[in-house]
Amino acid sequence: MNSALWVSKTGLAAEDAKMTAISNNLANVNTTGFKRDRVMFADLFYQTDRAPGGLLDQQNTSPTGIQYGTGVKIVGTQKEFGEGNIQNTGQSLDVAITGQGFFQVETPDGDTAYTRAGNLQRNADGMITNAQGLPLIPQIELPENTKDIQIGKDGTVTATVAGEAEPVELGQITLVNFVNPAGLEAVGGNLYMETAASGEAVEGVPGEEAFGQLEQGSLEGSNVQVVEEMVDMITVQRAYEMNAKMVSAADDMLKFVTQQM
Repeated sequence: MNSALWVSKTGLAAEDAKMTAISNNLANVNTTGFKRDRVMFADLFYQTDRAPGGLLDQQNTSPTGIQYGTGVKIVGTQKEFGEGNIQNTGQSLDVAITGQGFFQVETPDGDTAYTRAGNLQRNADGMITNAQGLPLIPQIELPENTKDIQIGKDGTVTATVAGEAEPVELGQITLVNFVNPAGLEAVGGNLYMETAASGEAVEGVPGEEAFGQLEQGSLEGSNVQVVEEMVDMITVQRAYEMNAKMVSAADDMLKFVTQQM
């Protein structure tokens, strides 16, 4: 009977972890470029009293065997990089990626981080940065007397500058891609870091090969679907309750044995 308590305990821990992921998804339903988390489960090892196909006697074998499961475990959490809804903002430095790819930004310690959030800003030095003030890679500087900024679908940045008859080309926004985006490490702030599981970053021009195009004046919203998360939440809650009742039932059975014997 102690084994039933242990199995139920693993179920409670697993459902609690999934509820944490669901609550994080719902908390970020309005976060620009957020990608939902999915929790993956697997059953634990089995205690085998009799293996399937084992000999019962000299002529017969066991058709099924006797095996007892020992519970459940979390084998991983995965970011789902499906595209979120594109929201029009009308802001010249808001840029959405329609398709695959990540923007590159430089972290304070000199490393490169990656993001889908295109709510870009202009800092005091005229550099284009992300919302946290991290400069875009490649760096693009806007002149002080810039009147208007145009960002093409291919990432070309041009600006109308006072005193110039023609628009001035300021630089090129590039994107990077990964063999396995789900292997990226989420570090918060809408940022991801490269890992051995994600593979190396492959840089390219928006709109070419497998890279998505850029849409100026728009932002990619979260890909969290509230209705789906609510359904998952109810399912997890019921599963948690069943595991808790299993703990209570196993405890009652132990009490009965203790009192009667």
